[in-house]
Amino acid sequence: MTKHTLSVLVENKPGVLARVAGLFSRRGFNIHSLAVGPTENPDIARMTIVVIVAELPLEQVTKQLNKLIHILKIVELDPVVAVQRELLLVKVRADTTVRSQVLEAVALFRAKVVDVSPEAVTIEVTGTSDKLAALLRMVEPFGIREMVQSGMVAMGRGSRVITTGLTR
Repeated sequence: MTKHTLSVLVENKPGVLARVAGLFSRRGFNIHSLAVGPTENPDIARMTIVVIVAELPLEQVTKQLNKLIHILKIVELDPVVAVQRELLLVKVRADTTVRSQVLEAVALFRAKVVDVSPEAVTIEVTGTSDKLAALLRMVEPFGIREMVQSGMVAMGRGSRVITTGLTR
């Protein structure tokens, strides 16, 4: 079982996300991460789907995805030739006795403090899942009060473009 990142271009219409997620569900695959958003063309959305599966079943799901009416293009992104990022917001206990230590961790990871209260700070950090996990390990001793992590977004490096060829 390996981690696979799919970049799926779809028509930006209601119900498409449900159909795609349903296809994975019917096959018994757990979606590890899912991020959906508009592209440079408002009629097209990009889904970045991360699944942990064997190679052959993924190929079967990809073929079935291609049969769905609103799917325009599917590309598996190799981590070596793709830029991949996630977003983490984490609220950490940081009263006056430990606040400077928390701020050092923020600086070390090139994160940002986006909210401050007398007892806590909220930190925003983007990067790979490994970077986010490392930051969490660093701030965990102070006490994590709340956190939320986005799904991965990814695109090919350099001039490589995943497009349908459709224009506005």
